[in-house]
Amino acid sequence: MPVHRPSDIVLASNNPGKLREIGQLLAGAGVAVQPQRAFGLPEAEETGLSFVENAILKARHAAAGSGLAAIADDSGIEVDALDGAPGIYSARYAGPGADDQANNDKLLADLAEVPDGARTARYRCVMVYLRHPLDPTPLICLGTWEGRILRAPRGENGFGYDPLFFVPTHGCAAAELDPDTKNRLSHRGQALRALVAQITDAAGQHQHADD
Repeated sequence: MPVHRPSDIVLASNNPGKLREIGQLLAGAGVAVQPQRAFGLPEAEETGLSFVENAILKARHAAAGSGLAAIADDSGIEVDALDGAPGIYSARYAGPGADDQANNDKLLADLAEVPDGARTARYRCVMVYLRHPLDPTPLICLGTWEGRILRAPRGENGFGYDPLFFVPTHGCAAAELDPDTKNRLSHRGQALRALVAQITDAAGQHQHADD
């Protein structure tokens, strides 16, 4: 199967915050995508036991439903004092259908007795590109963003756990960063830039093969 033109890529997410961030990052790289909701697709069932498995499940779902190449990510926050939780369950840490506020409240409650020095955490993101639903060699990229969990939310930007995620390099919460700065630093930004580079490289190799 040929590598599709970037304009032929569907984004396997209906999360508004994620769509906004990924859209900004891809626009900067000259890549335009369509959200899966444009094809009437619901969110895929995340039944995997790792970020990689879930990202591939989501990309396969979007590619099958749209007939296009697909980009998907699975991301979450790992807290050392909680043995890596919430991890792959970050979006539903407080239960099915939980919103950001409920998830943040649960995280603060679970860490109430944990001292500041032991509140280390990191955001993880696995970004996947599938040329088609049965692609046997998906492109997979990983991004990691180190920080720690605050004792109270700060900032109005971002989404998810950003109000609680302290960024040591900038001395503030992720939700206090402007979007461009966050995209430059974040786990998602790291993974997506690496993925775009791989897609571009693969497309270039395919073009040379056709010459």
